[in-house]
Amino acid sequence: MGNPLVDVQQHGQSIWYDNISRGLLLSGGLHRMVEEDGLLGVTSNPAIFEKAMAGSEDYQPAMRALVAQGIDDPSELFERLAVQDIQLAADVLHPAYERTKKRDGYVSLEVSPHLANDTQGTLEDARRLWGQVGRENLMIKVPATGAGVPAIEQLIAEGVNVNVTLLFAVDAYADVAEAWLRGLERRAEHGDPLDHVASVASFFISRIDSLLDGKITKSGDASLQPVLGRIAIANARIAYAHFRDVLSGDRWKALEAKGAQVQRVLWASTSTKDPSYPKTQYVDELIGPDTVNTLPGETFDAFRDEGTARNVLGTGFDAQLAEARDQIARLEAAGISLKEATDHLLADGVKKFVDPFDSLLATIERRRDEIAAG
Repeated sequence: MGNPLVDVQQHGQSIWYDNISRGLLLSGGLHRMVEEDGLLGVTSNPAIFEKAMAGSEDYQPAMRALVAQGIDDPSELFERLAVQDIQLAADVLHPAYERTKKRDGYVSLEVSPHLANDTQGTLEDARRLWGQVGRENLMIKVPATGAGVPAIEQLIAEGVNVNVTLLFAVDAYADVAEAWLRGLERRAEHGDPLDHVASVASFFISRIDSLLDGKITKSGDASLQPVLGRIAIANARIAYAHFRDVLSGDRWKALEAKGAQVQRVLWASTSTKDPSYPKTQYVDELIGPDTVNTLPGETFDAFRDEGTARNVLGTGFDAQLAEARDQIARLEAAGISLKEATDHLLADGVKKFVDPFDSLLATIERRRDEIAAG
C-alpha cells in the first residue's frame, strides 16, 4: 500500500505540517514524519504556539533558564522559545531542503500579528526574526494585508524567504504575485542571485465555506444547495488559474532563466469544519503541479489513511475553472458577495492571530512570575 502523503509528490505537490511544539521536536516525532511520511515542511502561527506553550509543561525548563538569565519581558520570552522551536525544526528539515534543491524543507515563523497594518514594523520584525533564527530554510510569514504587500516585495528584494499568509481573495493574490515578481526583478537589476529566494502564497480554504455555507443556508434559496461546501474550492481553482497565467508570462520566464524559484500556491486551513464533509475534501481536490498543502494533525493522519493522491488540478483544468466560475456566479446572482466574505475573513483572520498571541503572552507572564517566586 502506498502512502498518499508521499504519493502526491508525483503530481507536483508537497505536504507540509501545520503544527509545531517542543514535544513533537524532542520526541523525534517530526523526524519520523519526515522519514516515514515524506513531510517536506512545517508552518506555524500565533494560535499554534499558544496551544503548544500554554497547553503543556514542555517549555518550562527552557523558560526557567531564560528567566535565570534575567530575561523577563513576556514578548522576548515568547520569541526566544519560538525561535528555539523553529531552529530545531529547520535542522530536522534541512536534509529535505538540500535534497529538493531549496524547493522544500522550510519552516515558517510569523511576524507579530499586531503589525498586520504596519509596513515598516513588519519589515523590522521580519529582519530581526530572520537574523535571530539564522537558518537558510526559514520562511517569514507576512499577512496579505494592504500594509503587508509592500513589505513582501521589499523582503523578497532583500533575499528573505516569505510565506504570504491570510490570502482569501483572488484579487489580493494577484497583488501578492505582482509584489513577488517586482521583488525578484529588483534583485536581478542589482545582479543579486535569485536561486535561493523562496516564497509561497498561502490561500485559506475551509474558512470560506464555513462562512458562506451559513449564508447560503440562511438564504433559503434551494438553487444554491449544489454550491454548499464548494465555493472554497472554486475560489482556489480561480486563484490557481491566475498562478498559471503568471507562470506563462514573459516576466516570470525572464526571471526563471536567471534561476528564480516559483512562488508556489499553498493551500492552508484545509481541515473540514463541517463534520458532514469528508475529512480530506480540501486535500483530495487541490492536488496539482507547483502546489503545497499544509495539514494540521488530524487532517494529516486522515489523508495518510484515506486520502487519494491524483493529479486533479493538472488534468482537465479548463473544465474545473469553468465550473468554478459558474458556481461563484450563481452565488453572486443570489445576492451573496464573495468579496464581502473574503474582506471579512481577512480582518477576522488577523484577529484570530492577535487574540491567541495576547493570551499566550499573558500565560508566559504568569509562568514567569511563578518561576521568579520559586
